[in-house]
Amino acid sequence: MHFLDQAKIFVRSGSGGPGAVSFRREKFIEYGGPDGGNGGKGGDIIFEAVAGLNTLIDFRYTQHFRAPRGSGGSGSNRTGGGGDDLVIKVPVGTQVLSEDKDEVLLDFTRVGQREIFLRGGDGGRGNASYKTSTNRAPRQHGTGWPYEEAWVWLRLKLLADAGLVGLPNAGKSTFINAVTNAQAKVGEYAFTTTRPQLGVVRHHAREFVVADIPGLIEGAADGAGIGDRFLGHIERCRVLLHLVDANDDDVAESYRIVREELEAYGGGLVDKPHVVALNKIDMLDDELIEALSAELAEESGTDVIPLSGAAGTGVDWVLDKLLEAIGPGPDTVPDNDEGEDEITWSPV
Repeated sequence: MHFLDQAKIFVRSGSGGPGAVSFRREKFIEYGGPDGGNGGKGGDIIFEAVAGLNTLIDFRYTQHFRAPRGSGGSGSNRTGGGGDDLVIKVPVGTQVLSEDKDEVLLDFTRVGQREIFLRGGDGGRGNASYKTSTNRAPRQHGTGWPYEEAWVWLRLKLLADAGLVGLPNAGKSTFINAVTNAQAKVGEYAFTTTRPQLGVVRHHAREFVVADIPGLIEGAADGAGIGDRFLGHIERCRVLLHLVDANDDDVAESYRIVREELEAYGGGLVDKPHVVALNKIDMLDDELIEALSAELAEESGTDVIPLSGAAGTGVDWVLDKLLEAIGPGPDTVPDNDEGEDEITWSPV
């Protein structure tokens, strides 16, 4: 399945149906009077977040969405049928933006969330509703309220608990393959990851989602490399795992470049809790690992975890740190006053 995280679409609700002009004409009834019914309401445009979708690729091929209009009223005070609502299904994490992308109109963060975006027009009044004591045979009627329409952008921000950041070839894809069932592409060249990847980690009877995005290089905020367009997918993460390649010439500089790009992007990414790991240590001796870790710790101001995603060294340590930053899960029962062990519920 192709990945697409932005799409521009046109939406239009249905207009209301016109009211009817009709008079009751029956044998042996001398004064029938007006009996024109109201028009039906037009269909609404509704967005709904559903499970099982993680791309906006369908909106590349279908870009115009129009809800049906309401039917006109008829005699015998019959109201016209309403137009069916048009439900547009989107992945969880989708935002609906204004055409200029300056305003977030809707934000879908949970499965099943439904929001009416454009309301259909109300039906017009039939001539029966205009009858008064002084106007007993009205011939006026309402034409129905018009539709609403708009061009909007859909932007997908994947929902994950932890996000991976680092320079290209920092070992992010190898790490996510090691701890999840993801099958991210791994290669000995830069930008092997060209789109975000999601994987589910199972650790200590807990599950959490990890997101891997393409690597950042200096100047990514200005469009260098793949740029920073995929950083939106980690805006919702609770913690970031910053991987630094131990084989880089200057590990402190590698760390600094990525942090500066995160700061340039904004979105509160530099303020998120982060775990720093020195990756690809399987080919280094202990003395060099200790020296590089100390250098990286001085630059980052936090403890550094020696890691090898390929060999599995330090993986459990990193996952423990991520779980600590993510916090207790929804099924975790806190310690009671008697100091008993923590109890976690599991269906297995």
